[in-house]
Amino acid sequence: MPKKHLVLILTEPTEGQEDEYNDYYENLHLKEVLDTTGLRTAQRFKLADQAGEACPLPYLAVYETEAEDAAEVLRDLNETRPQRQQSQALNKRTGRVWVFEEIGPLHTG
Repeated sequence: MPKKHLVLILTEPTEGQEDEYNDYYENLHLKEVLDTTGLRTAQRFKLADQAGEACPLPYLAVYETEAEDAAEVLRDLNETRPQRQQSQALNKRTGRVWVFEEIGPLHTG
């Protein structure tokens, strides 16, 4: 049975290309990822403050999906990559991806 997963991707722009990076990510990349994968929602965030261990990269993309397991989510992301335009403004060397699996219900206040 499929379970809810969150995909967290930390990235940063290539040095000197922050404007191009933000334009690419917001106006092209998120839509292409949603169109080529089973991911259902996408939203971006920029680091605003922190406590404890330093966050390694300033930009976060959060995707939501349902899948049997995390390996399926990563496999889908990797296999569909050639269908998406790539940008030199996105520093591919430093990007990081984590897939979290739902283990409890959503709590609201």
